[in-house]
Amino acid sequence: MFERFTQDARAVVVGAVAHAERAGAERVEETHVLLALLDREGSRGSFALAVLGLPPGGRDGVVRDLGEARRRGGLSRADADALSGLGIDLAEIVARIEEEHGEGVLADPGRGGVTGRKTGRRLFDRGARDLLTESLRITLGRRDRRIGDEHLLLALTARPGVPAEVLADHGLTHESLSRVLYGPGTATDAGTGEAKAG
Repeated sequence: MFERFTQDARAVVVGAVAHAERAGAERVEETHVLLALLDREGSRGSFALAVLGLPPGGRDGVVRDLGEARRRGGLSRADADALSGLGIDLAEIVARIEEEHGEGVLADPGRGGVTGRKTGRRLFDRGARDLLTESLRITLGRRDRRIGDEHLLLALTARPGVPAEVLADHGLTHESLSRVLYGPGTATDAGTGEAKAG
């Protein structure tokens, strides 16, 4: 599939691997792809981010929010709400774990017995692989020839989880990105990548 990627999309994949390496993570995750997308300049994806109020230098809030999710062990607010419905207070659990093992222990892959590789090839975890597959679906649904960084961005917002939640908190939804990238009155069906009239 990599041969179908534009130069910008390839740069995002390489950047995601670099983010995983710097974080000491064993595998490349969706959040690493998001961070690599935020690093881009002069691409369709970076243009859409800027139009929606997130210029290349304005990514600090997104990075902070991703850090908060990592501190919760990578769980989204929806996950925390579901646990709360079962009578489980995630904030209390995180506080107890940090009290016992140190602040940020759930966010740091190099602590608590989870050790990231320092060298070697980083594989993509299931979520990141599913993200790449979703970007291909969106590309085909749009009848675009190649997968660009904008398709990766759309795929991130189409899938449930921390990256989509954090982006939505900053006004970047699948629908708003579709409007910026493809014009008003259009969006893609997140499940199929098919274009639909709005």
